[in-house]
Amino acid sequence: MVLTNEELKKIYFGAYEFEETEQGYLQAFQYSKKQVDYFEGAFEMWYERCTASTAKTLEFRTSANKLSFEYKIIWKGSPDSFELMVDGLISGITYIKDIMDVGTIEWELPDGEKDVVIYLPADATVWIRNFTIDAKVEPAVKGKKVLWLGDSITQGYGPLRSSHTYVSVANRILNYDIINQGIGGYIYDKNSLMKMEGYTPDKIIVALGTNQYGDGDMSKVEEYYETLIGIYGEEIPILCITPLWRGDSVDGFPVLMSFCEKVRKIAGQYKNVKIIDGMKMVPHFPEYFLDNLHPNCLGCEIYGRNLAEEIRKIGF
Repeated sequence: MVLTNEELKKIYFGAYEFEETEQGYLQAFQYSKKQVDYFEGAFEMWYERCTASTAKTLEFRTSANKLSFEYKIIWKGSPDSFELMVDGLISGITYIKDIMDVGTIEWELPDGEKDVVIYLPADATVWIRNFTIDAKVEPAVKGKKVLWLGDSITQGYGPLRSSHTYVSVANRILNYDIINQGIGGYIYDKNSLMKMEGYTPDKIIVALGTNQYGDGDMSKVEEYYETLIGIYGEEIPILCITPLWRGDSVDGFPVLMSFCEKVRKIAGQYKNVKIIDGMKMVPHFPEYFLDNLHPNCLGCEIYGRNLAEEIRKIGF
């Protein structure tokens, strides 16, 4: 059977809202139209990435033996992937560098009832339509609604594998119902923080700072938290993750550590904000990074697991 786009929305996670194109493709957005308009006027790099398929998944239980869907890639940032996970095991990987911008992806599934997750590329913008499957689908059941804010590491650049971003790894353990507003190159910028009509998260995670640690003026960080709490109030728990280790500038490391401490002091002023030390999330060796800045597959696996464990430990 072919799912209608309305039926497809029921198994499509990670979106704030949807639009159907003239060709019948379904596009999912993690930002409101007002936020997208802001990025368009602010910086081309942010605008390109704010509509990416970041942390978007199709998740369901089924007894089907095969599935397929048509896709259209309208923007590519890096050689990312479509991935199929069955009962917690990656069973199919299709790299966008190996396929045309428009086409069909088909996967076979094992016999019996199983839980299926399809990861869409984290650093590309993908439309899909005509999702076809030979048995009924039951949407996955998710937990708390979590708004995840961050830069390229949160968006998912580094592992070059959509299922292996640190957010994907952590969320396989935590099972949040997430909207991931990570954007490559982003900073503590209050201007993108806008109330999204009809959406109130249960929790908020903020992982920013690695792109601005050289700033001597911390006013942008102060204004960011003031604005964030002004929008969502002091009752919604917020988690601040300070920047990770980066080995691309030995001379700059003391400056980074000083910045992290200042962020801790600013965020720590609010009673609803808990803080996790990003320096403890990934080992400080190049082997865990793509470029001494963005964690690779191994680094993201460790980051995601450490983060999930720390979240549980501090009761966030």
